[in-house]
Amino acid sequence: VQLQASGGGSVQAGKSLRLSCRASGRILSLNIMGWYRQAPGKQRELVADCTIGGVTNYAESVKGRFTISRDNARNTVYLQMDSLKPEDTAVYYCNMRTWRDNSWGQGTQVTVSS
Repeated sequence: VQLQASGGGSVQAGKSLRLSCRASGRILSLNIMGWYRQAPGKQRELVADCTIGGVTNYAESVKGRFTISRDNARNTVYLQMDSLKPEDTAVYYCNMRTWRDNSWGQGTQVTVSS
């Protein structure tokens, strides 16, 4: 499975960004797609994920500000990030996991300035 992410960038606090990630290759139907992030000097952490049935899970720090969604026909997951804060600055990684695989995208930088 290959994951191609896009949509990162630099914005001011309070603004919005939207990340996209498209999966390709041999994709199992029962999968969870999500986003993780890693800030400098910190461990990679879950931001949000979504099952193929649409069940979502969010980190407490992004609840109410970020929205994850997916288009199963396009094997694509999105992360709408609103009301961004400087502490959201990190490299964001797309992830797809199944019973067989745990695949990562290349990472996209999100920088939020105050």
